[in-house]
Amino acid sequence: MALDEILFAAEEQMEKSTDFLKQELRGIRTGRASTAIVDTMRVEVESYGSSMGMKELANIAVADGNVIVIKPYDPGTLKDIQRAIEKSDIGINPQNDGKLIRLPVPPLSGQRRAQLADQVKKLGEAQKVAVRNLRRDANKAIETEKKGKTLSEDDATRGEEQVQKLTDQYTAALDKMVADKTKEIMEV
Repeated sequence: MALDEILFAAEEQMEKSTDFLKQELRGIRTGRASTAIVDTMRVEVESYGSSMGMKELANIAVADGNVIVIKPYDPGTLKDIQRAIEKSDIGINPQNDGKLIRLPVPPLSGQRRAQLADQVKKLGEAQKVAVRNLRRDANKAIETEKKGKTLSEDDATRGEEQVQKLTDQYTAALDKMVADKTKEIMEV
């Protein structure tokens, strides 16, 4: 495998780690009503016999600034959606009126804000570990190519430096995402 291919594969995987964290952070509430809280939620629909995404089952909107309104396309899935929300860890009790579900988003307490900030920090750390593992894998691939005499010593050293630059770049991006989300959570 050529050095360019190793670097490209490492960068692509690091980008996926960043995208994954971005998606996970969207689902953490910040005291403001946002459809992102329930967008990515999976709902086990008994009548369909499968698990589906919330977006596939219902129209999701924010009403009155602090209430999320979920209107299922199929009224038969209302109970399944309510059950999924109750099982999730978003900390909001759904209000079902038979046609739609309302999720009143209460203001966060100081303790809950601290818990959410810790959760964000753990998610960020997990992705940083993933990026460092990708660095290790790329360096192993470079070392293998060097031992197989397909890469020169200089190219291998240059490759390892480039892998480290990528790692630093993506780790900094992850840190910034975590810091931004933590700041957003801590705002009253």
